[in-house]
Amino acid sequence: MAMISFPLPSPAKLPLTSPPSVPNRINVADRLIIRHLNAGDLRGAVSSLDLMARDGIRPTDSATFSTLLKSCIRARDFRLGKLVHSRLAESNIEPDSVLYNSLISLYSKSGDLARAEDVFETMGRFRKRDVVSWSAMMACYGNNGKEVDAIKLFVGFLGLGLVPNDYCYTAVVRACSNPENVAVGRVILGFLMKTGYFESDVCVGCSLIDMFVKGENSLENAYKVFDQMSELNVVTWTLMITRCMQMGFPKEAVRFFSDMVLSGFEADKFTLSSVFSACAELEDLSLGKQLHSWVIRSGLVDDVGCSLVDMYAKCSADGSLDDCRKVFDRMEDHSVMSWTALITGYMQCGDRDTEAVKLFCEMIAQGRVQPNHFTFSSAFKACGNLSDPRVGKQVLGHALKRGLASNSSVANSVISMFVKSDMMEDARRAFDSLSEKNLVSYNTFLDGACRSLDFEEAFQIFHEITERELGVSAFTFASLLSGVASIGSIRKGEQVHSQVVKLGLSCNQPVCNALISMYSKCGSIDTASRVFSLMEGRNVISWTSMITGFAKHGFAKRVLETFNQMMQSGVKPNEVTYVAILSACSHVGLVSEGWRHFKSMYEDHKIKPRMEHYACMVDLLSRSGLLTDAFEFINTMPFQADVLVWRTFLGACRVHSKTELGEMAARKILELDPNEPAAYIQLSNIYASTGKWEEAAEMRKKMKERNLVKEGGCSWIEVGDKVHKFYVGDTSHPNTHRIYNELDRLIREIKRCGYVPDTDLVLHKLEEEDDEAEKERLLYQHSEKIAVAFGLISTVKSRPVRVFKNLRVCGDCHNAMKYITTVSGREIVLRDLNRFHHFKDGKCSCNDYW
Repeated sequence: MAMISFPLPSPAKLPLTSPPSVPNRINVADRLIIRHLNAGDLRGAVSSLDLMARDGIRPTDSATFSTLLKSCIRARDFRLGKLVHSRLAESNIEPDSVLYNSLISLYSKSGDLARAEDVFETMGRFRKRDVVSWSAMMACYGNNGKEVDAIKLFVGFLGLGLVPNDYCYTAVVRACSNPENVAVGRVILGFLMKTGYFESDVCVGCSLIDMFVKGENSLENAYKVFDQMSELNVVTWTLMITRCMQMGFPKEAVRFFSDMVLSGFEADKFTLSSVFSACAELEDLSLGKQLHSWVIRSGLVDDVGCSLVDMYAKCSADGSLDDCRKVFDRMEDHSVMSWTALITGYMQCGDRDTEAVKLFCEMIAQGRVQPNHFTFSSAFKACGNLSDPRVGKQVLGHALKRGLASNSSVANSVISMFVKSDMMEDARRAFDSLSEKNLVSYNTFLDGACRSLDFEEAFQIFHEITERELGVSAFTFASLLSGVASIGSIRKGEQVHSQVVKLGLSCNQPVCNALISMYSKCGSIDTASRVFSLMEGRNVISWTSMITGFAKHGFAKRVLETFNQMMQSGVKPNEVTYVAILSACSHVGLVSEGWRHFKSMYEDHKIKPRMEHYACMVDLLSRSGLLTDAFEFINTMPFQADVLVWRTFLGACRVHSKTELGEMAARKILELDPNEPAAYIQLSNIYASTGKWEEAAEMRKKMKERNLVKEGGCSWIEVGDKVHKFYVGDTSHPNTHRIYNELDRLIREIKRCGYVPDTDLVLHKLEEEDDEAEKERLLYQHSEKIAVAFGLISTVKSRPVRVFKNLRVCGDCHNAMKYITTVSGREIVLRDLNRFHHFKDGKCSCNDYW
């Protein structure tokens, strides 16, 4: 502590004619300390006290010490406050109640509960406790996690016949602001009603608002308190606005702000920060901009700069990210919060992760503001979105240098980055290096194991979570269910479902939503429907998951029925809902119905169609053979069609053998992405299907020159606890002999029933002498036929044979499956790249329209 010198004559130089008395010399000390305090120089005041104490000179007025202590408390410089207490103990001053109360407050706010209790006990011995002392001690207990002790102290206070005041009530009500003690708080509310403090004191009212919000999670009861308060100020209004935000009611927060302004109150920076947060949550850029104009006129823009950056960043879907950067650049001083808000905004925008990483590097290079754990978390997420672990490892070096790598949120973001980059070994090392793993750590790594289809690892992590009693979350089950759905492992999905029931989460909405999606993707749409029907409360995700499931299975009628039920229940659809609706119309050729829903998206629900919706409409028109209409529709889109749209159109050209349109679509794709293999493959197939073998060979040659590889067709089936994968002509399976014997038997039987191999679908030029026989052999050895044959000899007859394929099922296999269900008496469920096919009794659920 720096010592501050001041003019104090030494005893030897004092005038002999009028020697000052000791009290006069000590009064000099009081005046000097107060002068420093009046000038706002707390350190100078304490330094003066310390220097004079060494010379045996001490203040005589207890008010001087009390003022010093209060100044230390306001400055939150508790070290200086404790030094003042030590000098007080050395003096001859007998503390009064005011001084003791200041000491309780000092130790309470510094977290030194034992010293505060000592002071309170000393006051009791000297009978110097007053209502303020009791209130200060109650507040001390409440602030230091001893809420029950605060309530006991209040009961003791009443037992002495003392009458509480507003400070006392405020302290004890705050101690009741948790679920454990809120019942006691309601009893105290009865005292308040009788004494009149409920309606008359602002502080008591604010503490009651907090009690109902934090203790009962009840905004309704908090509003009742607010509504009955006779006096309101900006603090009260701001408290309600803030609590609305914390409870997830941003619309209510905005409503309170409007009422506050209409009531004539002037918002401060705290109010406006909360309202900007509400705008961010609502993604209400229009209101945010109006408030921005208002704070500029009010001269508060510098005080809410961080909130403005955050608001524009979170409204980036409406193109506000550039405005976010403008606000940031105009700020005179950048804090770590403003930097972090900007970096996070770019990271969350979806396609500006590179800029987010550059901003982080710029922040580091400037060196004026040091990143915190939130900044690093956003930087790692951006690297994960880019699948760029090289840069991520450099960022990790900075985190290690600053000692933040061990922070749980930073470490979890590092694990997530490696998971998204498919670097599970690095993710495992980052996970193992965590000294304290929380549920987020486990869930992040479990999600990575599910992504990489390592279910043995995933279920091991799941068992660790349950053994450590970390409280399995909906995200845990969502990851597991998403993983098993990706490979169609219904048995593993059923195992997870049993755990859901065992842990009492069968009514949990997010878990039920994940179960619906899992059963739908595993081919058990009836089970998905049962889960949906048993749900007590459904949100837009629940309805959309069910609609998407029906759409993928080709049940367009059930899609439209469910959508109508959703509308009647008052749940508004979102963008994903309409993707499912349009997809369902596409799968069954409901052109007029598709057009109706496409138009109603914006007209009825103000949902702007995105690229996915346009792709669905192109698919709908193209599948129906309306290729010219589809082409015109693409050309009238409000933005340039992407690869997905043109690839959809090209696939239809292949099905309908439209060579010229197919060539045009392929050129469009290659303009957008010269390394897109689908363009070469589809165009090659179009040429091959029309007998243009040289042109087809040229496409294959170009693919080879660019080192582009066609994704190999494969099918898989789950038998027991194992997933068996098959490729075209696969002979690697241990039961190959039995599989091919069964396949040969099936081919003979279905031929007798009328099956004729469609050799036109073999898009390879063969020699004339063995052309037909070889083509038939190639058709028989398609991966889906091999998988079905294996399923028939390996599964019980009571269950359907469920096969999954990574590409579109070929026409010949589709036809063969219908015959196989007739001769085998078994149901076959086949999921290809686009949808499910339910084969039963010689028919398919798609009615041969796919």
